[in-house]
Amino acid sequence: MVTQIGIVAGEILNYLDTHKEGRLSELPSAIGKERDLILMSLGWLAREGHIRLRKEDGDYLVSLRVREQ
Repeated sequence: MVTQIGIVAGEILNYLDTHKEGRLSELPSAIGKERDLILMSLGWLAREGHIRLRKEDGDYLVSLRVREQ
């Protein structure tokens, strides 16, 4: 399961790299994975500091976190 979560996390990062941001409600269909797996992968990415989440209009917007270099 951890391997699947990591693979989906990579797919989410690729999606956000292309689209800049996405709504949590749209990610399962956009990526083609079940919602629970998306949520676990987002938790992983959030814990690692790779994404930003903000609530807007009753949904969450997910975007890549810009890191200072």
